[in-house]
Amino acid sequence: MISKIMQDAINAHIQVEMYSANLYLSMSAYCESINFKGFAHWMRVQSQEEMQHAMKLFDYLNDRGGRVLLGTLEQPPQDFKSPRDMFEQTLEHEKKITAKIYLLYETAMSEKDYATQSLLQWFITEQVEEEAGASEYVEKLRMIGESSNAIFMVDKELGKRATS
Repeated sequence: MISKIMQDAINAHIQVEMYSANLYLSMSAYCESINFKGFAHWMRVQSQEEMQHAMKLFDYLNDRGGRVLLGTLEQPPQDFKSPRDMFEQTLEHEKKITAKIYLLYETAMSEKDYATQSLLQWFITEQVEEEAGASEYVEKLRMIGESSNAIFMVDKELGKRATS
């Protein structure tokens, strides 16, 4: 049985992951609206991945005898200055998620909840990948600039991202 403190913390983080899914889906919609199909595809895959993260926590909480309580989600931004701005926001968002996962891990440590600590190791490793992926495209987009034809090459590259 999971403690109420841990249950509440996991429920809060499920909301964070679901917001992330909505944020990336909103970014995908933005990219579709400016005809960057590769960027849209990458963000849509990212949205699906974030929902999988939420469901991993959802299932875990149920498996531990906890109760999942879902709340309302804040509306994500709808417009972005550019694809680079969008990826810069993605990187900053992922850094915030990393910090939230660290706090969740600290809660699991203080609750002496070793099973949750084990689960959260997966999320910690995943965040290294999330930040690295966003950072890679921030740097590429900084190098090529906003008006370069190379942005179309990046769009094509992003369109090749495998779905989960």
